[in-house]
Amino acid sequence: MAVKPVLILTAAFGEGHNAAARNLAAALGEAGVKASVHDIFDEAYGPLNQAVKHVYLFVINHIPALWSAIFFLLDRTAVVGGGIGVFGRAARLLARRIAELRPDAIVSTYPGYGHLMDLIRRRGEAGDAELVTIVTDSLTVNSVWYRCSCDHFLVANPETAQVMREAGVSGEKIHVTGFPVPLVFSEPPPVRSAPPYEVLFMVNSSHHLAPAVVGKILEIDGIRLTVTVGRDAELGRALEKLSSPAGTPPEIHGWTPEIPHLIRRSHVLISKAGGATVQEALAARTPMIITQIVPGQEEGNARLLIESGAGELAASPQAIGEAVRQMFADGGRLYHERLAATGPLSRPDASREAARLLTRLRP
Repeated sequence: MAVKPVLILTAAFGEGHNAAARNLAAALGEAGVKASVHDIFDEAYGPLNQAVKHVYLFVINHIPALWSAIFFLLDRTAVVGGGIGVFGRAARLLARRIAELRPDAIVSTYPGYGHLMDLIRRRGEAGDAELVTIVTDSLTVNSVWYRCSCDHFLVANPETAQVMREAGVSGEKIHVTGFPVPLVFSEPPPVRSAPPYEVLFMVNSSHHLAPAVVGKILEIDGIRLTVTVGRDAELGRALEKLSSPAGTPPEIHGWTPEIPHLIRRSHVLISKAGGATVQEALAARTPMIITQIVPGQEEGNARLLIESGAGELAASPQAIGEAVRQMFADGGRLYHERLAATGPLSRPDASREAARLLTRLRP
């Protein structure tokens, strides 16, 4: 019978965790399974958690060497498992949520919850629910993800499954379901006619470089450019003033829930190597030009794209512009090579596959 209900645990330290939780909940709901999504750390610590999140985002975007050292420390030591007791308030709140919801399965999209579950299991407060962890990174998987007593791991691709097996995780616990992406990716893809080629530039941390990047792309003939700027309205207004030599301005979006549709209609995506972004691009079979790689967790995402031929790295405005130019030169020869490379990595129905696995866990 179906698993009812499911408790999904997430954390706002990177959009990939929230995206995986949100998309899995949608697939479970479609299947008639009740899913409750909770950010226990935010619920337990509120403003303090928000402050820590802002520090984390500042460090990964502006002091990457420091984050690289922290990632290494977390990976090579037992600091998380040994220090999880300091999160007593979060542990008590999680135990209370489990008692209230009485879930048949608990799904974590954030590595800290495995260790928090170990703590409340030792206290006898976890019930008999199985813990399922969705690993939101590829290839470079920090051991914090699996250095706990998790029952099942859902991973994005066979390559990541192999990395975890080599690290000592039992193969029986590992399931290749894909990264849970929005359900719209499983619909028939839109027709991408060209030229003009649709280019989507999702501006992330390097907002100061965005005008130069847009300027370089607009110099290229046969391109229709769309740019998302999130909540940076000032940047949006600045970019609206730019145009191609033919007078064509870019299409500018602020914060929008239409990102999946924009990715699906585009021939190429320009963005950082975030877990959700990379997997959504692959689900849409949209090759990527990677502009930024956060040390540690995003290195594997970038390797997955680059080594498969589905993407490339270009960090400066000049390099990004040239990468776009080469992508569509010679009738789009390189674009079609990149497009073909996305095929083996594309799992547009991953959310439903994960939901189906959850419904099979318990008799």
